[in-house]
Amino acid sequence: MKTLRIYPSSINDRFLDEAVETLRDGGVIVYPTDTLYAVGCNALDNRAIERVCRLKGINPLKQELSVVCADMSQASEYARIDNVAFRILKDCLPGPYTFLLPASTRLPKVFKGRKVVGIRIPDNEIPREIARRLGNPVLSTSITFDPDVPEEGSEPVAIASRYEDVADMMIDGGEGSVIPSTVVDLTDSRSPEIIRPGAGDF
Repeated sequence: MKTLRIYPSSINDRFLDEAVETLRDGGVIVYPTDTLYAVGCNALDNRAIERVCRLKGINPLKQELSVVCADMSQASEYARIDNVAFRILKDCLPGPYTFLLPASTRLPKVFKGRKVVGIRIPDNEIPREIARRLGNPVLSTSITFDPDVPEEGSEPVAIASRYEDVADMMIDGGEGSVIPSTVVDLTDSRSPEIIRPGAGDF
């Protein structure tokens, strides 16, 4: 697995382009967000999505799938966002939240029959810029680690060691957090529901 060191305060264009090419080629990457490091792939590549689901033990028929978007404009292409939801998202994003929203029909077949998609716009320039350059969202699922050994979830070297055999690339963006995003159900935007408390104070 190749490791590229990119920090949000000093974006390396060549490295970002290399990460985007890896995604376009169906690759899987490990990358930083504003909460946990994440495992991701091109959200429009069914084969890559199936690969991520296998390595994380996710059943896409039973578990919600989330995508990282560059901005609100990109998010609105893949989720249905009404006026109330839009105001909530504008107040909270970019930030450490995953909002569950009604899915649009633009998502690939692995999402077919799924009425809900998780939307992330992290407060970290790296994943947002990757989604922007890719031209569509990045499927995103947090890394797994032993909560009794927090360095497994925050230290890039430890993360790279665990994923070197299953991912194609890691972006080392410095020490990460071990607190996940706050998950908010906005499928009924007038009655938001916190599904999982996390880093965001909703």
